[in-house]
Amino acid sequence: MYVVPPPQRSDPAPGSGSTDSRVYQIWKGSNIFFLQGRFIFGPDVRSLGLTILLILAPVTIFCVFVARRLMDHYSYHLGMLIMAVAVVFTVYDLVLLLLTSGRDPGIIPRNTHPPEPEGLDGSTESGAGQTPQLRLPRIKEVEVNGISVKIKYCDTCMLYRPPRCSHCSICNNCVERFDHHCPWVGQCIGLRNYRFFFMFVFSTTLLCIYVFAFCWVYVRRIMGSDDTTIWKAMIKTPASIVLIVYTFISMWFVGGLTAFHLYLISTNQTTYENFRYRYDRRANPYNKGVVNNFKEIFCTSIPESKNDFREKVPREPVLPPRPGGGGFMSPNMGKAVDDIEMGRKTVWGDMGAGGDHFEGQLNSNDRQNVKDGELGEVSPDMRTTVDETVDRAGIHPRRSSWGRKSGSWEMSPEVLALAARVGEPNRMGGSSSSGLTNENRQT
Repeated sequence: MYVVPPPQRSDPAPGSGSTDSRVYQIWKGSNIFFLQGRFIFGPDVRSLGLTILLILAPVTIFCVFVARRLMDHYSYHLGMLIMAVAVVFTVYDLVLLLLTSGRDPGIIPRNTHPPEPEGLDGSTESGAGQTPQLRLPRIKEVEVNGISVKIKYCDTCMLYRPPRCSHCSICNNCVERFDHHCPWVGQCIGLRNYRFFFMFVFSTTLLCIYVFAFCWVYVRRIMGSDDTTIWKAMIKTPASIVLIVYTFISMWFVGGLTAFHLYLISTNQTTYENFRYRYDRRANPYNKGVVNNFKEIFCTSIPESKNDFREKVPREPVLPPRPGGGGFMSPNMGKAVDDIEMGRKTVWGDMGAGGDHFEGQLNSNDRQNVKDGELGEVSPDMRTTVDETVDRAGIHPRRSSWGRKSGSWEMSPEVLALAARVGEPNRMGGSSSSGLTNENRQT
């Protein structure tokens, strides 16, 4: 019998003092938590460090090589104001970045069991290989503002996704009003952080424009004070040239993203809906007009999170181990394999990976006895053990290979392994009796 070892427990032992786990410790998604569940990030949270570097590095260069030099060309207060605005704008931008990437984007909690199918008779008994998901409709239709909208069933979260909800394959969660998964912030963009995401992109665009403009101001100041050409002025301030090129390229990226999301907000679409459903060719059930669409994003209260990641979860009672089991049985043992698409009949899967190995250990006499159907000549201990194992495994004779009418006996690898284990001491202790039996058969 193929038996896998019991899994090692990662949670503390019952006597270690901690009796309950918190939600973030047993979270089934791919998220990463910080400060004991106070901050939730996506699995690609490392990219957040690159984003912060791309913001801080140019601002630091601007303050050291441009803003500080502008103090000599303007009054003290005006020069300090130029640097202070850059610093405050950067801090504001980083706070929006943290609010976008470190909070729950609108994750819908998973169900522990699939929903009950509609119209299902409670007295109906399902077979051993059937699950409630097989009887659930994959798609349902609901009405949103008088327009029919399809909602899908999520096999991972075991729930019907609400309208505008989608399952993120990166975070492995269903997110309300799913817009997209942004690798630059390392988080899904959804119902609860879309406002901060747009404000972050928009403020980054303004910061790029601010640095770009004052770098040109500094170049113009050098041209006026030294009475030189623009090319010679650029040579005197290489940091300004680098920042001008960097912010110009960045403005095309974040500026274009800002313009695109302004269009999405004005039409009340998400990035996912815009690429998938193309509401410019069909009616958009969520469009309330430009003014009301902007109010919905910026003037409504953000709903509370449906997940309390720091909530304690009572530990489930541990079932006592089976006597003599020695471990947990593989879930593939005794399961029927049914290939509906290929039209194959239901057959029984392999009972264990080590079946072929143990089958090779049977001697020729025992194998011949089994093939000829002479179970009566097998030792009583071995037969009793085989019968008990078959009964304990719940294998019905009509569904096993023993009930075939072809007359050939095909023993499962599990039974053969048991036969080898029990038959080995019999062969060692009764070699003389086996030899006598063979001589009597030959005569």
